[in-house]
Amino acid sequence: MSMRTEYCGRVAENRLGETISLCGWVHRRRDHGGVIFIDLRDREGVVQVVCDPDRVDMFKAAEDVRNEFCLQITGLVRARPAGTENAGLTSGKIEVLCHELVVLNASVTPPFQIEDDNLSETTRLTHRVLDLRRPQMQENMKLRYRVAMEVRKYLDAREFIDIETPMLTKSTPEGARDYLVPSRVNAGHFFALPQSPQLFKQLLMVSGFDRYYQIVKCFRDEDLRADRQPEFTQIDCETSFLGEQEIRDMFETMIRTVFKNTMGVELANPFPVMAHSEAMRRFGSDKPDLRVKLEFADLTDAMRDVGFTVFSNPANTKDGRVTALRIPGGAEMSRSEIDSYGEFVKIYGAKGLAWIKVNDIAAGRDGLQSPIVKNLHDAALTAILERTGAQNGDIVFFGADRVKVVYDALGALRLKIGHSEFGKKKGLAESGWQPLWVIDFPMFEYDEADGRWTASHHPFTSPKDEHLDYLETDPGRCLAKAYDMVLNGWEIGGGSVRIHREEVQSKVFRALKINAEEARLKFGFLLDALQYGAPPHGGIAFGLDRIVTMMAGADSIRDVIAFPKTQRAQDLLTQAPSQVDEKQLRELHIKLR
Repeated sequence: MSMRTEYCGRVAENRLGETISLCGWVHRRRDHGGVIFIDLRDREGVVQVVCDPDRVDMFKAAEDVRNEFCLQITGLVRARPAGTENAGLTSGKIEVLCHELVVLNASVTPPFQIEDDNLSETTRLTHRVLDLRRPQMQENMKLRYRVAMEVRKYLDAREFIDIETPMLTKSTPEGARDYLVPSRVNAGHFFALPQSPQLFKQLLMVSGFDRYYQIVKCFRDEDLRADRQPEFTQIDCETSFLGEQEIRDMFETMIRTVFKNTMGVELANPFPVMAHSEAMRRFGSDKPDLRVKLEFADLTDAMRDVGFTVFSNPANTKDGRVTALRIPGGAEMSRSEIDSYGEFVKIYGAKGLAWIKVNDIAAGRDGLQSPIVKNLHDAALTAILERTGAQNGDIVFFGADRVKVVYDALGALRLKIGHSEFGKKKGLAESGWQPLWVIDFPMFEYDEADGRWTASHHPFTSPKDEHLDYLETDPGRCLAKAYDMVLNGWEIGGGSVRIHREEVQSKVFRALKINAEEARLKFGFLLDALQYGAPPHGGIAFGLDRIVTMMAGADSIRDVIAFPKTQRAQDLLTQAPSQVDEKQLRELHIKLR
């Protein structure tokens, strides 16, 4: 008989009466005074093994085993005694009567119990090998595998080809710092690890591989958060001869298929579509969480002549904005709760949080409670009530500052209140899945410090056909053929139709104040390739880590990556990054300062 004939977690009633062999780890050992019970665990789950003293050698071995010993068990599958079944396990109605027990390897006492769910992340990442044995982590890794397989099956059925692109490449500006790799044989020169395969997948389109994909590692040396890692995994796709709508349709169907086949979840069909400008105006975010049923109301024009300078100054500033956020039922909030929200928005650059409680609309300004009411004329108060749709018992919060500060602060407040216990009680947020396409992104953003336009996405994104003239006359009005897929407030994918004509690319470079010499230095290989009959092409990239994190209901993408880094970009398991010896540095022509 082979070492293993079945996974522990798969043994069920259909194997009753059979003699089977199992391999796994001791999850728990219980000595019930003459009978030893071992819960044996592998990646598929747990099975109960019963060791009777009738088999002397086997029983003696069972007495010595401890948690996390690696065992091979051979035994008879039998029904559990009535009343001892475990409905939570596939193997819950059976047990294995042990005939032979072999200790394949003993274990030292582990630093924590595998079933312990209250471990610090430092402990988990330092002992990641054991952490990965925990059932939830095993499920996360299997979910990740299933998602990747569904993606591959979907793309393969549509004749996409998986093509690898280089990991050692040229440093090009893509929005974050590159990880640099020194070249030993080319002194003073450096490779960069790719932030994405963007340029190479465009080259593949020029090469005639009209449908490419890759599930690929990407690298960005940036400050980390819960949903960021220095190395992360993209589902990277590019296709030729398809327009913006066709690309969106194809990959919307892919995500819908992946969710249905891995989780049994039916996402909306079709996904809602929203222009970037509308998303910012209504929610202050280009990745709005549509589960939260709170929206902004713009009051800028109505506040230009009020005596309250906190509102009138930004209302009369070019980049200023006065925006309101109505919270239904919020008048019952205590002053301490309101003050805590005022402190919260300061994280996002706001100076504070003005508010008005609506107690009795019929009483006019006397029915409004707030320190700021006396500073606002009747027309301004009327505009607030009408535009927010405020009702008795509501509270209205205000943001007044530069537009970015207002949108960042109120956008974060919208999510915080919507998903709070108060928000759940008042029905301000829904459960479930809310996908969305955000389209019509601005081509450019203006950098005040440098006094120049920068590419919102990357400099190879195509402008809308009807906006080509704006490239030279008014870049700020130019919209891009760019699109992001958003799910529950997370951007899970984004892409664009690319520029494939040299004259359009030149106009974009001029708008970005990238001269011919700089363009040649940074992107010469791509510009050369585009001259050889480059086809119309476009694509999209999805964050595999983010998608699986959401599916698993995990707190961080670190929970769905086998060996992740901390927020300080360190690997606590291997102690990377680490110092290297002087000999290695000399070979690389590097001296540390």
